[in-house]
Amino acid sequence: MAIFWTFIIGALLGYIYGYHIRPKQRLKYAVREVRDKCVAALEEGNKGVYKTVVTNSANKSSELVVEVKELAITQSGQVKVQYLSAYYRNPEFRTRKGEALLKEVQGLLGDYLPLSEIEWYETNERHENIKKYLNSVTLNHYNLL
Repeated sequence: MAIFWTFIIGALLGYIYGYHIRPKQRLKYAVREVRDKCVAALEEGNKGVYKTVVTNSANKSSELVVEVKELAITQSGQVKVQYLSAYYRNPEFRTRKGEALLKEVQGLLGDYLPLSEIEWYETNERHENIKKYLNSVTLNHYNLL
């Protein structure tokens, strides 16, 4: 008889754990992961494109297109940037690629660029959508956490 009741109690506890406790733990983990990704997307900062014409000593020129990330803005209208990618419109102009090209671009342009000459990507709408989603995830699943 004790074995029968032990089996019944074990099955009941297994059911409670399997269908009520464990799914909530998975949900907590998933909600935490989504929140972390949303916060990271909101904190990534402004990104944009800077274009300029570069001329070498042989009077050959090419347009240089650089993708930048805003790090800080000075009072004089300069933006401290981090260079993410770069390329020349005329591929025969320079042959460097990857990290060597980014070092060359930083040597040419420096750490600060004029604020008015950078074409910023539009992120306001995207950030608003992320904030709405983040609030809905928090509110919808608050009673489960």
